[in-house]
Amino acid sequence: EASLNSEVKLIAVPVGLDDEKRADLSALKSAAISIGKGLKKGDLVILESSVPPGTTGGFLKPILEEISGLKAEKDFGLAYSPERIAEGRAIKDIVENYPKIVGGIGPESSRVASALYSAIARKGVILMSSDVAAELEKLVEGIYRDVNIALANEIAGLCRTLGLDFEEIRMASNSQPFCHLHKAGAGVGGYCIPVYPYFLMKIGEDHGLNLKLTETGRRINEGMPKEVVRLIVEGTDKLGLNKEMVKVALLGLAFRGDVPDSRLSPTYEIVKELLREGYDAITVHDPLIDNDKKLREIGAKLTNDLEEAVREADVVVIVTDHSAYKKLSVSKFRKLAGKPIVLVDGRDILKIEACFGDSLYVGVGRPWTSI
Repeated sequence: EASLNSEVKLIAVPVGLDDEKRADLSALKSAAISIGKGLKKGDLVILESSVPPGTTGGFLKPILEEISGLKAEKDFGLAYSPERIAEGRAIKDIVENYPKIVGGIGPESSRVASALYSAIARKGVILMSSDVAAELEKLVEGIYRDVNIALANEIAGLCRTLGLDFEEIRMASNSQPFCHLHKAGAGVGGYCIPVYPYFLMKIGEDHGLNLKLTETGRRINEGMPKEVVRLIVEGTDKLGLNKEMVKVALLGLAFRGDVPDSRLSPTYEIVKELLREGYDAITVHDPLIDNDKKLREIGAKLTNDLEEAVREADVVVIVTDHSAYKKLSVSKFRKLAGKPIVLVDGRDILKIEACFGDSLYVGVGRPWTSI
């Protein structure tokens, strides 16, 4: 009914990965069938979901044509224009922050879609040569960030080993206009960046290409939860703690600071790895997420009460860079725990300060320090 009563149809459905790490297009297929049933001559269909190159013309178009009996570019317009938004500021990003990328399956589709978005996006429209070019552009945005973060994580580990603070190095490096080094962290989550590399790696594989840098970056970032657990093990060994008696508090379930979204959060992988290592008493705190079925099934407790999570903890780990955590001091965690702790700063956001002298601090890009 919605398709029948509209002239412009925007498709923004989730496209994740299946068990073989290929794009799961089932939601897109379902949407295409529904839209096709109400598609009329003169309508415009725009796909905004992030998809492997070739999806608009090679997957969506045939479904729409078969269901509707119409021909794309002749009877209706079909274009690709990726979402370029961040959770929590979608409208501002669409209207004010970024140019809109547009690529049609033909010149008429490109013209109409471009005209539509030109009326909305204040930064204008970047018209691509094709729908495939627009699809690839979106993935490149995310993969650049993934590879950049991987480099940051690799250098951060070196800084920690050399007794240096990676953030100091990063800030100084970025004072040179050709360097744009991202922050290091406990892992890359969310529904975009961890997924896009697999879209391209599979396309490359299908065409006999091995995207080595893309693959390496993804492997480094996927390994960060295990690196965090390695630091936990190292810290508990330094304090002479029995892992079977250790209580661990993980701060942050959301994949990014200040959003209530846990999709592909590194916290899940940290919990799994801790359980494999024999740490059974695990509490996760998040100020924005009240309930999480997946976390419960894995075997960890979730709370909104920071004091409850940290009280009597032996290990405290910052996983998510929530603003609420940035305001806290190292001494605050030691006082809440009420005993010596291992504090692992997975986002390098805490100000290091001496307080009791009986505890240990380490960051992903900072060396072990007595606190």
